[in-house]
Amino acid sequence: MPLSYSVPTPLEYFAALVQGTQEESIALLEAAACIAHVEYPDVDVQQFLDDMDRLQARLQRRMPAGATPLQRLNALNRFFYGELGFGGNLNDYYAPDNSYLHMVLRTRRGIPISLALLWLELAQGAGLQAQGVSFPGHFLVKVLMPAGQVVLDPMTGHALSREALGERLEPFRLRQGAAQEEVPLGLYLQAAPARDVLARMLRNLKEIHGVRQDWRRQVAVQDRLVTLLPDAWGEWRDRGLAHAALGDARLAVQDLERYLAHAADAGDAQAIALRVKALRGL
Repeated sequence: MPLSYSVPTPLEYFAALVQGTQEESIALLEAAACIAHVEYPDVDVQQFLDDMDRLQARLQRRMPAGATPLQRLNALNRFFYGELGFGGNLNDYYAPDNSYLHMVLRTRRGIPISLALLWLELAQGAGLQAQGVSFPGHFLVKVLMPAGQVVLDPMTGHALSREALGERLEPFRLRQGAAQEEVPLGLYLQAAPARDVLARMLRNLKEIHGVRQDWRRQVAVQDRLVTLLPDAWGEWRDRGLAHAALGDARLAVQDLERYLAHAADAGDAQAIALRVKALRGL
């Protein structure tokens, strides 16, 4: 009898990569690359991973024998920003392609978080203890060095002083109020868990598609957010509202009622309940 099997859907593929509770079990680069299936359902993620492996091999050939961590960091930045020419897409910063890793690899242009993921993969292959930092407003990377940590802007590779970091943090602190002024800078520089990195990437796309009122793509992004963060009830609400905007009252009601069942004390619960009632009347 011939064997039969079903090919997982893009969403099932993503779900398989992020299931479980252990952060270290998440294949971050692969899961992040899968986000591109929102726009490019046929993208070959394994080919992308192979391309990254080839870049790592090229970098290794440029690494001096017995290189110190600082020499490794400098060699990586020369390779990534100089030879390969990666940088920020300042001309079209909010283009969704800036969040799709295979496109960032192809065009050499991205936003901080997508550039950081490619840079971090190469950094780890170069033997550096590098981590992503979910800094307010601008994703950063840090490298643990013998004399302490170095924080860099993944758009340029430039190291950031405590003063520069404080300046970048100031607008966020002003928006959040006086309580944020008491939070030490170091708390904003903690390593970002893989799940948080993926959520930040998806929420970037959620914001872009929401502004454009591209509800079909927003639903696809929300599908991944509720898969990644099943207890983030606000994501169920937002998917329900996107379904409603697409005219799918049944799916909208399902998601909005789930939100109300778990967030009955939320400030918008009454408004959402009225929305559900209106959708049931359609």
